[in-house]
Amino acid sequence: MTRLIFLGPPGAGKGTQAKVLADFFQVPHISTGDILRQAITDQTALGVKAQEYMDKGDLVPDQLVQDMVEERLQKSDAQKGWILDGFPRTVSQAVFLGNLLDRIQGDSERVVNLDAPDEIVVSRLLGRGRKDDSEDVIRHRLNVYRRDTAPLIQYYGDRQKLLTVNGNQSQEEVTSALKMAITV
Repeated sequence: MTRLIFLGPPGAGKGTQAKVLADFFQVPHISTGDILRQAITDQTALGVKAQEYMDKGDLVPDQLVQDMVEERLQKSDAQKGWILDGFPRTVSQAVFLGNLLDRIQGDSERVVNLDAPDEIVVSRLLGRGRKDDSEDVIRHRLNVYRRDTAPLIQYYGDRQKLLTVNGNQSQEEVTSALKMAITV
């Protein structure tokens, strides 16, 4: 069963690689960012709340995201495996996820850290041209990542679940490195 969690700074290529590997392993790619952006587009109650946080470059509060992830992981297509992209983002979310998986699915997940330098991710994100991708907001998101999300690298490393892959390569090279690391 393929159950992968993708970590790394914004712009490291998590979404791109998660989609490629989800197709390769025939499991759903579960992106909390995509789910949140759809909620914003649909102007759901969650979407309106999430928009306020995202416009400032802040993380959406844990409880909102956790409820959404729990619901998604219990759908039938996720029973054979999944790739999580954008969750967990904090150690408390990782603890929640570990407890949730113990309760609903049992098997162990693996965590992939896509590592890339700040200047590379700033350049990539500015190139996307999305409304929430101004340089100031991107740099704030990187600071939030270092403060809140980077501790997950140690958290999962301490639990022998972490694989780190250099995200500062071509898309094809990163995909190849990921497939080799995951299938070992």
